[in-house]
Formats: sequence, C-alpha cells, structure tokens
Amino acid sequence: MSIIIDGNSGISSAGGTPIVNTNTNPSSLGTVTSITSIGNVSVTGTGYGIAYPDASLQNTVGYTGFRNRIINGAMVIDQRNAGAVITPTNGQYSVDRWACYLSQASKYTVQQNAGSVTPPVGFSNYLGVTSSSAYVLLSTDLFFLYQAVEGFNTYDLAFGTANAKSITLSFWAYSSLTGIFGGTITNGAYSRSYGFTYSISSANTWTYITITVPGDTSGSWIGATNGSGLYLRIGLGCGTSGSLSAGSWQPGGYSSVTGAVSVVSTNGATFYLTGVQIEAGKTATPFEYRQFGTELVLCQRYFQNITSPAMTGVANSATTVARMGFTLPVPTRVAATSVTLNGTITIYDGTSTPTIAALGATYASNAAVQFDSAAFASGTTATNRPIVTLVASAFSILVNAEF
Repeated sequence: MSIIIDGNSGISSAGGTPIVNTNTNPSSLGTVTSITSIGNVSVTGTGYGIAYPDASLQNTVGYTGFRNRIINGAMVIDQRNAGAVITPTNGQYSVDRWACYLSQASKYTVQQNAGSVTPPVGFSNYLGVTSSSAYVLLSTDLFFLYQAVEGFNTYDLAFGTANAKSITLSFWAYSSLTGIFGGTITNGAYSRSYGFTYSISSANTWTYITITVPGDTSGSWIGATNGSGLYLRIGLGCGTSGSLSAGSWQPGGYSSVTGAVSVVSTNGATFYLTGVQIEAGKTATPFEYRQFGTELVLCQRYFQNITSPAMTGVANSATTVARMGFTLPVPTRVAATSVTLNGTITIYDGTSTPTIAALGATYASNAAVQFDSAAFASGTTATNRPIVTLVASAFSILVNAEF
C-alpha cells in the first residue's frame, strides 16, 4: 500500500526517533510494502488507513479535512426552532439544512432531540420524526427528510462523467419500527436517482448504517456552482410512483425504494437520525466533527437568524422609514429570497424611540440586507432624520437563502 513519508522527519517512534527517513524531498512519495506495524500501530492491508490498538481506523486515502459533504449532520444547529417541535408544512426546515417534504399536511411532527432518548456515543443531538396518524399511502404520496448539497461541494465527485467517484453515505438511525427502510440520492435536476436500503432489526436501538454508492457516469450534474449538486432523501413513506428498486442509478426523480417501511403509516411511530455523512470513496470513516462555530458559519451560508443587529437608516416622514440595513455576518449562497422580522425593532432618532413591528419592501444581496417600514407601530420621528436601532431592542432578522 502507499503512504506519505514526511521528507523532513519521516515516521517516528513514540520517543521521537525517526524510523523511516530516507527521503529528503517532501514532494517525492514512495510505496511501502514491507512495513506492517510500528509498535502497537499497524498499517492496514485494505489500503484505507492505519489501525490502532482500540480498533479505530485513521483514514489515509484522499483525506484533506472537510470530508463530509453534509452540513449539520450531527443536528446541532437549530436557528429556526431552537429545539421546539413543529408540524412542518411542505418544504419547511427543521434543524438547519434539513427540510421536510410532505405531500399531505400534518402527517408528522419533527423536533431536535424529540423523545429525549440518549444519542449514540459521541453525539449530543439528533433529528426526530413522530408520525401523527396511521396514514394509508396513496400511490403519489411522498414523505421524506432531505438536504441539498451545493454544487461547489460536489463538483470534485465528477458525476455525469467517465471519472465519477464512488461515495459513501453513513449515519445513525433509531426507530420504533423495524424492517427495511429506504432513501435516495438524486441530482439537482431530479432526473437521476439511486435508491438505497438499510435495515433496522432492533426497535428503539441506535443502528449504524453505511452505504456505498457508485459514481453516476450519466445524466446532468452541475459543476462548481451555487446550485444543488445532489439531494439526499431519507424516506418516511412513499407511494409507488415515487419509489424505485435499489442498487443502481436510474433515470427520473424518486424519493425512496419499493417496499420500504412507511413511518407515517403507524400512529405514534418514531424515526430518529444523526451523524449523517457523505464522503468520497468506498469506505465509511468516523464522523467528521467540526467546531460548533464552524458548523454555524456553514449553516449561515443558507439561513441566518440574526439577533438585534446594529442598523442605521433614515426616516422619510414622521411615521415611515425610507431605508434601514446592515451587513450580513456571513455571505449567503444567493441574495436572500426572504427577509422577515421576528419581534419589534426600537429605533432612536436622538430624541424619540418609535417602534417597527413589520417590514415593508426588502432588498438584499448576498452580503447585506435593507428594508423599508410602511408605518411605525408606535411613536413618531422627525422627517428625514437619521435613525439607529437601540442596543437593548429585542428582535431578530431572519434571512433565508436556502434552495
């Protein structure tokens, strides 16, 4: 197998003595076949990493950091709902980056850490779904969780070409139901689909799932753009028209596999998910933990809940604001498609403190947000007077740039 030998220090023992240091040119790599172990550390014969005494595996193939193409796979960021349960409408987001699809309303609820079960070791959060009825699926019904992965984060997989790379999906699943569950990976155009299955054999027990998907050499896949590079869909119940057979790439858009367990068809059934990872290669590596701040910034490319941002503007009458705005803390994927106000803004003009309870017209780029206010909720100000927001004003601006 091939490993990289540091041309300066080589491979060192625990005491720091170089064991291998024959290469003074760091850019020159060699093939090592005679080294199978160094103390208690062994080089695996699979070509995928280094095995340690506790049986953990350090991947050495293509590792450059940021292996995981999924954002918020550990379900730790929940800017919209702060852990509250929601009965989602179709397309509504639960925890960050994870949206809910429902062809029929009110068939399940979703919540970060629903049911308050103990997550798998190493995780503190999960996304929980609870069925609200014993719904009988129609042929056209679709219920699933999904995440769109941006083209900038998938272009290197070379899908749609002869050089398409295999990918591996891994995650932890927990359900009150047992059997064969399903999902799909599709292109952004929803014209190519790969169906996968996985088994949960013990109810109410966390099960670790790994699925390897061959790269798709056909179809239309976007390159390095801010569109959707691929979709991951986790089925919760899909009718026959939205299901396909598992194990191969097929034309068309599908959301689960034929015969998979339908969570929404059992009243009170639960399905929990965490540790979701998609990476290049044919082997699942340990979940890539990122610092909380890093994960939050990655999420904020798509959605931002900004508490009491400092804003300046001008009043164009005693009761209206011509324009207020602020610079976004993180540039968004696209110019925000919606900007909404949560709470009440208190402004200050040097004398009075009128309030704004609703936004008027909004304007956005991927770097800044501005808005007008048609009327103050209370108070007045002088015409054409500069205004600022009070630091103590309790409100938040919700900026959405999701797919």
